[in-house]
Amino acid sequence: MGFANNVGKYRLGRTIGEGTFAKVKLGVNSDNGQYVAMKIIDKQMVLKSDLKYQVQREIRTMKLLHHPNIVRIHEVIGTKTKIYIVMEYVAGGQLSDKLSYNRKFDECEARKMFQRLIDAVDYCHNKGVYHRDLKPDNLLLDSNGNLKVSDFGLSTLRKPNDLLTTACGSPCYVAPELLWNKGYHGAAADVWSCGVILFELLAGYLPFDDRNLLSLYKKISRAEYACPPWFTQSQRKLIARILEPNPRKRITILEIVEDAWFQIDYVTACEYESDQDIYLDDVNAAFDSVEEQGTETKVTKSPSFINAFQLIAMSQDLDLSGLFEEQDQKKQTKRLGSTHNINETIEKIEAAAADVRLSVERIKNSKIRMLPKQMMTRCSRSYFDLSAEVIEVAPTHCVVEISKSSGDLRMYNDFCESLSSLLSKSSGVLSQTQEESLEVHVTCKIDRGDGSSEELSCEDNEGLRGYASA
Repeated sequence: MGFANNVGKYRLGRTIGEGTFAKVKLGVNSDNGQYVAMKIIDKQMVLKSDLKYQVQREIRTMKLLHHPNIVRIHEVIGTKTKIYIVMEYVAGGQLSDKLSYNRKFDECEARKMFQRLIDAVDYCHNKGVYHRDLKPDNLLLDSNGNLKVSDFGLSTLRKPNDLLTTACGSPCYVAPELLWNKGYHGAAADVWSCGVILFELLAGYLPFDDRNLLSLYKKISRAEYACPPWFTQSQRKLIARILEPNPRKRITILEIVEDAWFQIDYVTACEYESDQDIYLDDVNAAFDSVEEQGTETKVTKSPSFINAFQLIAMSQDLDLSGLFEEQDQKKQTKRLGSTHNINETIEKIEAAAADVRLSVERIKNSKIRMLPKQMMTRCSRSYFDLSAEVIEVAPTHCVVEISKSSGDLRMYNDFCESLSSLLSKSSGVLSQTQEESLEVHVTCKIDRGDGSSEELSCEDNEGLRGYASA
Protein backbone atom coordinates (compact mmCIF):
# COMPACT_ATOMS: atom_id res chain seq x y z
CA MET A 1 0.00 0.00 0.00
CA GLY A 2 1.54 3.31 -1.07
CA PHE A 3 1.64 6.35 1.21
CA ALA A 4 2.74 9.25 -0.97
CA ASN A 5 1.71 12.52 0.66
CA ASN A 6 2.67 13.75 4.11
CA VAL A 7 0.70 15.93 6.54
CA GLY A 8 2.85 16.54 9.57
CA LYS A 9 3.83 13.16 10.99
CA TYR A 10 1.12 11.37 8.99
CA ARG A 11 1.63 9.72 5.61
CA LEU A 12 -1.54 9.58 3.50
CA GLY A 13 -2.63 6.65 1.36
CA ARG A 14 -5.75 5.68 -0.56
CA THR A 15 -9.09 7.46 -0.34
CA ILE A 16 -11.59 5.45 1.72
CA GLY A 17 -14.51 7.87 1.41
CA GLU A 18 -15.56 11.09 -0.26
CA GLY A 19 -18.32 13.65 0.26
CA THR A 20 -19.27 17.13 -0.92
CA PHE A 21 -16.84 19.12 1.21
CA ALA A 22 -14.46 16.44 2.45
CA LYS A 23 -12.68 13.25 1.59
CA VAL A 24 -11.33 10.64 3.97
CA LYS A 25 -7.94 9.02 3.38
CA LEU A 26 -6.23 6.18 5.14
CA GLY A 27 -3.12 7.42 6.90
CA VAL A 28 -0.32 6.08 9.05
CA ASN A 29 1.44 7.75 11.95
CA SER A 30 5.17 7.79 11.11
CA ASP A 31 6.10 7.81 14.81
CA ASN A 32 4.35 4.59 15.82
CA GLY A 33 2.96 3.00 12.64
CA GLN A 34 -0.66 3.42 13.82
CA TYR A 35 -3.31 3.62 11.10
CA VAL A 36 -5.63 6.65 11.18
CA ALA A 37 -8.55 7.97 9.16
CA MET A 38 -7.73 11.47 7.91
CA LYS A 39 -10.76 13.62 7.04
CA ILE A 40 -9.63 16.41 4.68
CA ILE A 41 -11.98 19.39 4.54
CA ASP A 42 -11.84 22.26 2.06
CA LYS A 43 -11.94 25.45 4.16
CA GLN A 44 -13.31 27.76 1.49
CA MET A 45 -16.12 25.35 0.61
CA VAL A 46 -17.09 25.09 4.27
CA LEU A 47 -17.09 28.86 4.77
CA LYS A 48 -18.99 29.56 1.56
CA SER A 49 -21.62 27.00 2.53
CA ASP A 50 -21.84 28.42 6.07
CA LEU A 51 -20.86 25.10 7.64
CA LYS A 52 -18.10 26.43 9.89
CA TYR A 53 -20.04 25.99 13.13
CA GLN A 54 -21.19 22.49 12.17
CA VAL A 55 -17.57 21.38 11.62
CA GLN A 56 -16.35 23.11 14.79
CA ARG A 57 -19.13 21.59 16.87
CA GLU A 58 -18.48 18.08 15.57
CA ILE A 59 -14.77 18.38 16.42
CA ARG A 60 -15.42 19.82 19.89
CA THR A 61 -17.98 17.13 20.66
CA MET A 62 -15.79 14.22 19.59
CA LYS A 63 -12.82 15.63 21.52
CA LEU A 64 -14.88 15.55 24.71
CA LEU A 65 -15.91 11.90 24.29
CA HIS A 66 -13.53 9.13 25.38
CA HIS A 67 -15.34 5.80 25.23
CA PRO A 68 -14.40 2.43 23.66
CA ASN A 69 -17.59 2.49 21.58
CA ILE A 70 -17.17 6.00 20.15
CA VAL A 71 -14.78 6.96 17.33
CA ARG A 72 -12.08 9.22 18.70
CA ILE A 73 -10.36 12.30 17.30
CA HIS A 74 -6.59 12.33 17.80
CA GLU A 75 -5.85 15.85 16.63
CA VAL A 76 -6.79 18.64 14.21
CA ILE A 77 -4.29 20.16 11.77
CA GLY A 78 -5.03 23.39 9.90
CA THR A 79 -3.35 24.82 6.80
CA LYS A 80 -4.30 27.83 4.67
CA THR A 81 -6.65 25.81 2.49
CA LYS A 82 -7.43 22.57 4.34
CA ILE A 83 -8.51 21.21 7.71
CA TYR A 84 -7.18 17.75 8.56
CA ILE A 85 -9.12 15.85 11.24
CA VAL A 86 -7.08 12.86 12.39
CA MET A 87 -9.44 10.17 13.66
CA GLU A 88 -9.35 6.61 14.87
CA TYR A 89 -9.36 4.21 11.92
CA VAL A 90 -12.15 1.63 12.17
CA ALA A 91 -11.33 -1.15 9.73
CA GLY A 92 -14.59 -3.13 9.68
CA GLY A 93 -16.75 -0.58 7.85
CA GLN A 94 -20.34 0.41 8.51
CA LEU A 95 -22.89 -1.71 10.32
CA SER A 96 -25.25 -1.03 7.41
CA ASP A 97 -22.86 -2.90 5.08
CA LYS A 98 -22.90 -5.96 7.30
CA LEU A 99 -26.69 -5.78 7.53
CA SER A 100 -26.94 -5.63 3.74
CA TYR A 101 -25.36 -9.05 3.27
CA ASN A 102 -26.14 -10.69 6.64
CA ARG A 103 -29.77 -9.55 6.52
CA LYS A 104 -30.17 -10.09 10.25
CA PHE A 105 -28.06 -11.09 13.23
CA ASP A 106 -28.59 -13.93 15.63
CA GLU A 107 -29.93 -12.97 19.03
CA CYS A 108 -26.59 -13.05 20.86
CA GLU A 109 -24.74 -10.91 18.33
CA ALA A 110 -27.63 -8.44 18.01
CA ARG A 111 -27.87 -8.11 21.79
CA LYS A 112 -24.12 -7.53 22.11
CA MET A 113 -24.20 -4.74 19.51
CA PHE A 114 -27.26 -3.19 21.13
CA GLN A 115 -25.58 -3.29 24.54
CA ARG A 116 -22.53 -1.49 23.15
CA LEU A 117 -24.77 1.06 21.43
CA ILE A 118 -26.70 1.77 24.62
CA ASP A 119 -23.45 2.10 26.60
CA ALA A 120 -22.12 4.66 24.11
CA VAL A 121 -25.38 6.64 23.95
CA ASP A 122 -25.70 6.62 27.75
CA TYR A 123 -22.15 7.95 28.03
CA CYS A 124 -22.95 10.73 25.53
CA HIS A 125 -26.10 11.72 27.39
CA ASN A 126 -24.22 11.86 30.68
CA LYS A 127 -21.85 14.31 28.98
CA GLY A 128 -24.82 16.35 27.72
CA VAL A 129 -24.32 15.23 24.11
CA TYR A 130 -27.33 14.11 22.03
CA HIS A 131 -26.43 12.46 18.73
CA ARG A 132 -29.76 12.91 16.85
CA ASP A 133 -28.74 10.85 13.81
CA LEU A 134 -28.25 7.31 15.08
CA LYS A 135 -28.52 4.77 12.27
CA PRO A 136 -26.46 1.80 10.97
CA ASP A 137 -24.62 4.09 8.51
CA ASN A 138 -23.16 5.98 11.48
CA LEU A 139 -22.18 2.86 13.44
CA LEU A 140 -18.79 1.40 12.55
CA LEU A 141 -17.33 -2.03 13.31
CA ASP A 142 -13.68 -2.59 14.12
CA SER A 143 -11.69 -5.64 13.02
CA ASN A 144 -13.03 -7.57 16.04
CA GLY A 145 -16.66 -6.67 15.36
CA ASN A 146 -16.89 -4.12 18.18
CA LEU A 147 -19.35 -1.31 17.53
CA LYS A 148 -18.29 2.36 17.48
CA VAL A 149 -20.57 5.40 17.12
CA SER A 150 -19.42 8.02 14.61
CA ASP A 151 -20.57 11.17 12.79
CA PHE A 152 -21.57 13.75 15.39
CA GLY A 153 -22.32 16.39 12.75
CA LEU A 154 -25.96 16.73 13.86
CA SER A 155 -25.29 16.37 17.57
CA THR A 156 -25.95 19.06 20.15
CA LEU A 157 -24.66 19.82 23.62
CA ARG A 158 -27.43 20.65 26.08
CA LYS A 159 -28.47 20.32 29.72
CA PRO A 160 -30.54 17.15 30.42
CA ASN A 161 -33.94 18.88 30.68
CA ASP A 162 -33.48 21.38 27.86
CA LEU A 163 -35.96 21.11 25.00
CA LEU A 164 -34.58 20.92 21.46
CA THR A 165 -36.41 22.32 18.45
CA THR A 166 -34.29 21.27 15.46
CA ALA A 167 -36.04 18.64 13.34
CA CYS A 168 -33.18 16.54 11.98
CA GLY A 169 -32.08 12.98 11.42
CA SER A 170 -32.94 10.27 8.90
CA PRO A 171 -36.62 9.65 8.11
CA CYS A 172 -36.82 5.93 8.95
CA TYR A 173 -35.06 6.41 12.31
CA VAL A 174 -36.58 9.70 13.46
CA ALA A 175 -38.71 9.82 16.62
CA PRO A 176 -42.38 10.83 16.21
CA GLU A 177 -42.08 13.90 18.43
CA LEU A 178 -39.70 15.48 15.89
CA LEU A 179 -42.53 15.38 13.34
CA TRP A 180 -44.84 17.43 15.55
CA ASN A 181 -42.82 20.63 15.05
CA LYS A 182 -42.63 21.17 18.81
CA GLY A 183 -39.88 20.92 21.39
CA TYR A 184 -38.48 17.49 22.23
CA HIS A 185 -35.95 15.89 24.57
CA GLY A 186 -32.77 14.67 22.88
CA ALA A 187 -32.42 11.63 25.14
CA ALA A 188 -35.87 10.26 24.29
CA ALA A 189 -35.30 10.86 20.58
CA ASP A 190 -31.98 8.96 20.66
CA VAL A 191 -33.65 6.08 22.55
CA TRP A 192 -36.28 5.76 19.80
CA SER A 193 -33.55 5.55 17.14
CA CYS A 194 -31.80 2.84 19.18
CA GLY A 195 -35.07 0.90 19.22
CA VAL A 196 -35.36 1.08 15.43
CA ILE A 197 -31.77 -0.17 15.13
CA LEU A 198 -32.47 -3.07 17.53
CA PHE A 199 -35.51 -4.09 15.49
CA GLU A 200 -33.43 -3.96 12.29
CA LEU A 201 -30.64 -6.06 13.83
CA LEU A 202 -33.09 -8.78 14.87
CA ALA A 203 -35.48 -8.65 11.90
CA GLY A 204 -33.20 -7.77 8.99
CA TYR A 205 -35.52 -4.96 7.91
CA LEU A 206 -36.86 -1.67 9.24
CA PRO A 207 -40.00 -1.44 11.41
CA PHE A 208 -41.09 1.72 9.56
CA ASP A 209 -40.36 1.85 5.85
CA ASP A 210 -42.44 3.31 3.03
CA ARG A 211 -41.56 5.08 -0.22
CA ASN A 212 -44.40 7.51 0.45
CA LEU A 213 -43.25 9.92 3.15
CA LEU A 214 -46.75 10.69 4.35
CA SER A 215 -47.42 6.99 4.89
CA LEU A 216 -44.02 6.56 6.55
CA TYR A 217 -44.57 9.40 9.02
CA LYS A 218 -48.09 8.24 9.81
CA LYS A 219 -46.70 4.81 10.68
CA ILE A 220 -44.02 6.39 12.86
CA SER A 221 -46.47 8.72 14.61
CA ARG A 222 -48.78 5.80 15.43
CA ALA A 223 -45.97 3.26 15.99
CA GLU A 224 -47.49 0.95 13.38
CA TYR A 225 -45.11 -1.96 12.91
CA ALA A 226 -45.29 -5.75 12.93
CA CYS A 227 -42.71 -8.04 14.55
CA PRO A 228 -41.60 -11.10 12.57
CA PRO A 229 -42.66 -14.50 13.96
CA TRP A 230 -39.16 -15.37 15.23
CA PHE A 231 -39.14 -12.50 17.75
CA THR A 232 -39.30 -13.81 21.30
CA GLN A 233 -41.73 -12.42 23.83
CA SER A 234 -38.86 -10.68 25.66
CA GLN A 235 -37.71 -8.99 22.46
CA ARG A 236 -41.25 -7.87 21.57
CA LYS A 237 -41.79 -6.43 25.02
CA LEU A 238 -38.56 -4.42 25.05
CA ILE A 239 -39.04 -3.08 21.53
CA ALA A 240 -42.64 -2.08 22.32
CA ARG A 241 -41.44 -0.07 25.32
CA ILE A 242 -38.79 1.69 23.22
CA LEU A 243 -41.01 2.35 20.19
CA GLU A 244 -43.62 4.12 22.31
CA PRO A 245 -44.85 7.16 20.33
CA ASN A 246 -45.47 9.20 23.49
CA PRO A 247 -41.97 10.29 24.63
CA ARG A 248 -43.18 10.75 28.22
CA LYS A 249 -44.13 7.06 28.37
CA ARG A 250 -41.10 5.80 26.45
CA ILE A 251 -38.59 3.65 28.30
CA THR A 252 -35.38 5.40 29.42
CA ILE A 253 -31.82 4.13 29.00
CA LEU A 254 -31.68 3.24 32.70
CA GLU A 255 -34.80 1.10 32.28
CA ILE A 256 -33.36 -0.50 29.13
CA VAL A 257 -30.22 -1.51 31.04
CA GLU A 258 -32.39 -3.06 33.80
CA ASP A 259 -34.41 -5.11 31.27
CA ALA A 260 -33.99 -8.89 31.70
CA TRP A 261 -33.30 -9.57 28.00
CA PHE A 262 -30.71 -6.78 27.85
CA GLN A 263 -28.94 -8.03 31.00
CA ILE A 264 -28.05 -11.43 29.50
CA ASP A 265 -24.21 -11.63 29.23
CA TYR A 266 -24.02 -7.87 29.76
CA VAL A 267 -20.68 -6.41 30.74
CA THR A 268 -20.58 -2.65 31.18
CA ALA A 269 -18.13 -0.90 28.89
CA CYS A 270 -15.75 1.27 30.87
CA GLU A 271 -15.02 4.72 29.55
CA TYR A 272 -11.42 5.55 28.80
CA GLU A 273 -9.49 7.61 31.25
CA SER A 274 -8.34 10.58 29.21
CA ASP A 275 -4.70 9.92 28.44
CA GLN A 276 -4.13 13.46 27.25
CA ASP A 277 -5.32 16.96 27.94
CA ILE A 278 -8.26 18.09 25.84
CA TYR A 279 -7.21 21.10 23.76
CA LEU A 280 -9.95 22.99 21.97
CA ASP A 281 -7.82 25.90 20.76
CA ASP A 282 -6.94 24.12 17.53
CA VAL A 283 -10.63 23.92 16.62
CA ASN A 284 -10.81 27.70 16.17
CA ALA A 285 -7.23 28.02 14.99
CA ALA A 286 -7.94 25.64 12.10
CA PHE A 287 -10.12 28.35 10.51
CA ASP A 288 -8.07 31.43 11.38
CA SER A 289 -5.79 31.66 8.36
CA VAL A 290 -8.55 31.35 5.79
CA GLU A 291 -10.88 33.76 7.58
CA GLU A 292 -8.27 36.51 7.38
CA GLN A 293 -8.12 36.00 3.61
CA GLY A 294 -11.75 35.19 3.14
CA THR A 295 -13.40 38.47 4.04
CA GLU A 296 -13.97 39.30 0.37
CA THR A 297 -15.52 35.92 -0.39
CA LYS A 298 -17.78 35.78 2.64
CA VAL A 299 -21.24 34.62 1.65
CA THR A 300 -24.23 36.22 3.33
CA LYS A 301 -26.45 33.67 5.01
CA SER A 302 -29.75 33.26 3.24
CA PRO A 303 -32.59 34.95 5.12
CA SER A 304 -34.84 32.01 4.47
CA PHE A 305 -33.44 28.49 4.75
CA ILE A 306 -35.29 25.26 5.47
CA ASN A 307 -34.57 21.65 6.31
CA ALA A 308 -36.07 18.49 4.89
CA PHE A 309 -38.75 18.13 7.56
CA GLN A 310 -39.99 21.68 6.98
CA LEU A 311 -39.90 21.14 3.22
CA ILE A 312 -42.02 18.02 3.58
CA ALA A 313 -44.48 19.87 5.78
CA MET A 314 -44.92 22.51 3.03
CA SER A 315 -46.73 19.98 0.84
CA GLN A 316 -50.42 19.38 1.45
CA ASP A 317 -49.90 15.75 0.42
CA LEU A 318 -47.14 15.26 2.98
CA ASP A 319 -48.27 17.68 5.70
CA LEU A 320 -48.63 15.87 9.02
CA SER A 321 -50.66 18.72 10.46
CA GLY A 322 -53.64 17.18 8.71
CA LEU A 323 -53.54 14.45 11.31
CA PHE A 324 -54.18 16.97 14.06
CA GLU A 325 -55.91 20.06 12.65
CA GLU A 326 -58.06 21.29 9.77
CA GLN A 327 -56.48 22.79 6.68
CA ASP A 328 -57.18 26.37 5.59
CA GLN A 329 -58.76 26.08 2.15
CA LYS A 330 -59.29 29.80 1.56
CA LYS A 331 -55.72 30.70 0.70
CA GLN A 332 -54.48 29.49 -2.69
CA THR A 333 -50.87 28.38 -2.69
CA LYS A 334 -48.63 27.03 -5.41
CA ARG A 335 -45.00 25.96 -5.17
CA LEU A 336 -42.44 25.92 -7.93
CA GLY A 337 -38.92 24.53 -7.88
CA SER A 338 -35.95 26.57 -9.09
CA THR A 339 -32.46 25.40 -9.98
CA HIS A 340 -31.13 28.96 -9.69
CA ASN A 341 -29.65 30.67 -6.65
CA ILE A 342 -31.87 32.89 -4.53
CA ASN A 343 -30.96 36.18 -6.25
CA GLU A 344 -31.46 34.78 -9.74
CA THR A 345 -34.78 33.28 -8.66
CA ILE A 346 -35.98 36.67 -7.40
CA GLU A 347 -35.02 38.20 -10.76
CA LYS A 348 -37.16 35.55 -12.48
CA ILE A 349 -40.10 36.46 -10.24
CA GLU A 350 -39.73 40.16 -11.10
CA ALA A 351 -39.57 39.32 -14.82
CA ALA A 352 -42.67 37.11 -14.57
CA ALA A 353 -44.51 39.91 -12.77
CA ALA A 354 -43.62 42.36 -15.54
CA ASP A 355 -44.91 39.87 -18.13
CA VAL A 356 -48.42 40.00 -16.65
CA ARG A 357 -48.38 43.74 -15.80
CA LEU A 358 -47.80 43.36 -12.07
CA SER A 359 -45.82 45.84 -10.01
CA VAL A 360 -43.32 44.45 -7.52
CA GLU A 361 -43.01 45.54 -3.90
CA ARG A 362 -40.28 43.99 -1.71
CA ILE A 363 -41.59 43.01 1.73
CA LYS A 364 -38.26 41.54 2.83
CA ASN A 365 -35.19 40.10 1.14
CA SER A 366 -36.85 36.83 0.18
CA LYS A 367 -40.52 37.85 -0.04
CA ILE A 368 -42.21 39.91 -2.74
CA ARG A 369 -45.75 41.33 -2.99
CA MET A 370 -47.24 41.90 -6.43
CA LEU A 371 -49.96 44.39 -7.36
CA PRO A 372 -51.66 45.25 -10.67
CA LYS A 373 -50.14 48.41 -12.12
CA GLN A 374 -53.54 49.96 -12.56
CA MET A 375 -54.51 49.18 -8.95
CA MET A 376 -51.69 50.76 -6.99
CA THR A 377 -53.86 53.18 -5.02
CA ARG A 378 -53.91 52.65 -1.27
CA CYS A 379 -57.65 51.95 -1.13
CA SER A 380 -57.49 49.18 -3.74
CA ARG A 381 -54.56 47.17 -2.39
CA SER A 382 -56.70 45.02 -0.11
CA TYR A 383 -58.61 43.65 -3.11
CA PHE A 384 -55.58 41.93 -4.59
CA ASP A 385 -53.14 40.02 -2.40
CA LEU A 386 -50.51 38.05 -4.31
CA SER A 387 -47.07 37.31 -2.89
CA ALA A 388 -44.08 35.10 -3.65
CA GLU A 389 -41.51 33.90 -1.14
CA VAL A 390 -38.21 32.30 -2.08
CA ILE A 391 -36.96 29.60 0.29
CA GLU A 392 -33.43 28.35 -0.24
CA VAL A 393 -32.99 24.59 -0.03
CA ALA A 394 -29.41 24.47 -1.33
CA PRO A 395 -27.09 27.11 -2.86
CA THR A 396 -28.54 26.49 -6.35
CA HIS A 397 -31.95 25.07 -5.44
CA CYS A 398 -34.90 27.10 -4.19
CA VAL A 399 -38.61 26.68 -3.64
CA VAL A 400 -40.89 29.56 -4.67
CA GLU A 401 -44.13 29.67 -2.69
CA ILE A 402 -46.79 31.76 -4.45
CA SER A 403 -49.81 32.74 -2.33
CA LYS A 404 -53.07 34.48 -3.23
CA SER A 405 -55.70 35.20 -0.61
CA SER A 406 -57.80 37.62 -2.68
CA GLY A 407 -58.02 39.08 -6.17
CA ASP A 408 -58.29 37.99 -9.78
CA LEU A 409 -57.71 34.24 -10.22
CA ARG A 410 -56.84 34.66 -13.91
CA MET A 411 -54.00 37.07 -13.13
CA TYR A 412 -52.71 34.68 -10.45
CA ASN A 413 -52.70 31.79 -12.93
CA ASP A 414 -51.03 33.91 -15.63
CA PHE A 415 -48.24 34.87 -13.22
CA CYS A 416 -47.67 31.25 -12.15
CA GLU A 417 -47.53 30.12 -15.77
CA SER A 418 -45.10 32.88 -16.71
CA LEU A 419 -42.79 32.18 -13.76
CA SER A 420 -42.85 28.44 -14.40
CA SER A 421 -41.71 28.98 -18.00
CA LEU A 422 -38.87 31.26 -16.86
CA LEU A 423 -37.47 28.79 -14.39
CA SER A 424 -35.24 25.88 -15.32
CA LYS A 425 -36.73 23.08 -17.36
CA SER A 426 -36.02 20.70 -14.47
CA SER A 427 -38.00 22.96 -12.13
CA GLY A 428 -41.71 22.97 -11.59
CA VAL A 429 -44.32 22.26 -9.00
CA LEU A 430 -42.70 19.92 -6.50
CA SER A 431 -43.95 16.42 -7.06
CA GLN A 432 -44.04 13.78 -4.38
CA THR A 433 -41.07 12.06 -6.01
CA GLN A 434 -39.04 15.28 -5.97
CA GLU A 435 -39.88 15.93 -2.35
CA GLU A 436 -38.89 12.40 -1.38
CA SER A 437 -35.55 12.84 -3.15
CA LEU A 438 -34.88 16.01 -1.19
CA GLU A 439 -34.70 14.05 2.06
CA VAL A 440 -31.26 12.88 0.91
CA HIS A 441 -29.86 16.31 0.19
CA VAL A 442 -31.29 18.46 2.97
CA THR A 443 -30.47 17.93 6.60
CA CYS A 444 -30.97 20.23 9.42
CA LYS A 445 -30.71 23.43 11.33
CA ILE A 446 -27.52 23.59 13.36
CA ASP A 447 -27.40 24.57 17.02
CA ARG A 448 -24.23 26.58 17.68
CA GLY A 449 -24.20 25.75 21.39
CA ASP A 450 -24.39 29.39 22.54
CA GLY A 451 -28.17 29.62 22.38
CA SER A 452 -28.26 30.62 18.71
CA SER A 453 -28.81 28.40 15.71
CA GLU A 454 -28.38 28.17 11.97
CA GLU A 455 -30.29 26.20 9.38
CA LEU A 456 -27.96 24.48 7.00
CA SER A 457 -28.03 22.33 3.90
CA CYS A 458 -25.70 19.36 3.56
CA GLU A 459 -25.33 16.73 0.87
CA ASP A 460 -25.77 13.13 1.93
CA ASN A 461 -22.18 11.89 2.34
CA GLU A 462 -22.89 8.19 2.09
CA GLY A 463 -19.48 7.73 0.53
CA LEU A 464 -17.68 8.70 3.73
CA ARG A 465 -18.70 5.35 5.21
CA GLY A 466 -19.50 6.52 8.71
CA TYR A 467 -16.99 9.37 8.88
CA ALA A 468 -19.42 11.79 7.24
CA SER A 469 -20.95 15.18 8.05
CA ALA A 470 -18.78 17.78 6.38
